[in-house]
Amino acid sequence: MKKKLFGTDGIRGEANRYPITADVALLVGQAVARVLGTARFRRGRAVLGKDTRISGYMLEHAITSGLLSMGMDVLEVGPMPTPAVAHLTRSMGADCGIMITASHNPAGDNGIKIFAADGFKLPDEVELAIEAAITAGGDGVTVDRIGKAYRLDDARGRYIEFAKGSIGNHALRGLRVVVDCANGAAHSIAPLILRELGAEVIESGVAPDGLNINENCGTMHPANIGRLVREHHADAGIALDGDADRVIFCDADGREVNGDRIIGMVALDFKNRGRLAGDTVVVTGMSNLGLHRAMKQHGIRIEVTDVGDRYVIERMREGGFNVGGEQSGHIIFMDYATTGDGLISALHVLQLMVRTGKTLAELAAFMDVFPQEIRSLPVARKIPLAQLEALPAAIEACHAELGESGRTIVRYSGTENKIRILVEAEEQLRVNHWIDTLCTTASRELNG
Repeated sequence: MKKKLFGTDGIRGEANRYPITADVALLVGQAVARVLGTARFRRGRAVLGKDTRISGYMLEHAITSGLLSMGMDVLEVGPMPTPAVAHLTRSMGADCGIMITASHNPAGDNGIKIFAADGFKLPDEVELAIEAAITAGGDGVTVDRIGKAYRLDDARGRYIEFAKGSIGNHALRGLRVVVDCANGAAHSIAPLILRELGAEVIESGVAPDGLNINENCGTMHPANIGRLVREHHADAGIALDGDADRVIFCDADGREVNGDRIIGMVALDFKNRGRLAGDTVVVTGMSNLGLHRAMKQHGIRIEVTDVGDRYVIERMREGGFNVGGEQSGHIIFMDYATTGDGLISALHVLQLMVRTGKTLAELAAFMDVFPQEIRSLPVARKIPLAQLEALPAAIEACHAELGESGRTIVRYSGTENKIRILVEAEEQLRVNHWIDTLCTTASRELNG
């Protein structure tokens, strides 16, 4: 059975339009209680968090109502990073965690991410069971079993101590850091953690108004931290996205340091210290071929998954690996977190700078990047690629010309009506030619 509501990262769409409506959110709450509730407590328990979008209030109340009506208690934590909700779910022994966020999307969107009791995202079969429960419906519990909602006042402190504990107190003394919180879920917590660990902090993107999340800031606009790093002569810049599960850096010269370089520098450090499980890292097909070459040179094996941090995490769990992630900035430290955690990733990179005495630019210089371009095109319809004619033919021609010196990846987005096209080669001219060719062909065939 094909999922209808869930994409690659929960349920997502335009706020107050199907499926991100109060009506659907209430049904999701009820279905989650039916599928994930257990008998470990008199009532089941759910941890519920959100980012700073104004539509989060509407969805928060609707989901809470659905959960309560099916006999689950709700622990509301308010605006908190997605990885904080995952951590609290596991550490507090809750039955599930729910995060209301559309991550890096603009303020007009929102979404629902769900975590199991172990803090990991749900497998496909559980998401299908939740969709089936929504369709099946059914009455709520009797009045004596209706759940209660509580505000978890110490949620912020619990996560702060957890994050700090991953590297040790005062581990960042001597660093001057710019942090851009995207006017999102980490707007108050990220600067506080960095300061408590000893860093001097320059803040940006810390004034959410419900409508400015990710607006000209955060991971989608890393030039912002690059400018601030240069202005303040900082050692590094950190950009988080709206729910703080992603991170992108800038070095002291304002140059972007993306997820591939973060994964690689951490993997090399872990291997040198005998901490890299299986001498392996897990990445998606979007990672640059330069990372593959560099890791091979240092005796580190790379495993490749489909695009999406959930697929990286699934493979890491299957293989017992502890470092992986995506070029986009989802970095997974499985020794500490069950999902991408922008703050914990940032703390480990900053600690690496302090411990080695190297600049971020020096740490990132381990790989030579292949020219690469990724474009996302809006599409009127998502026709399976195998049913198209012109685009598959163009992809095949690209593969034939590039051979082993490059590659092409064409996939539909799991959360938006877009197609993503990647072209990578040793020469920029070939990248330019084929990205233009494939994008033009895709647009004509899917939007014509």
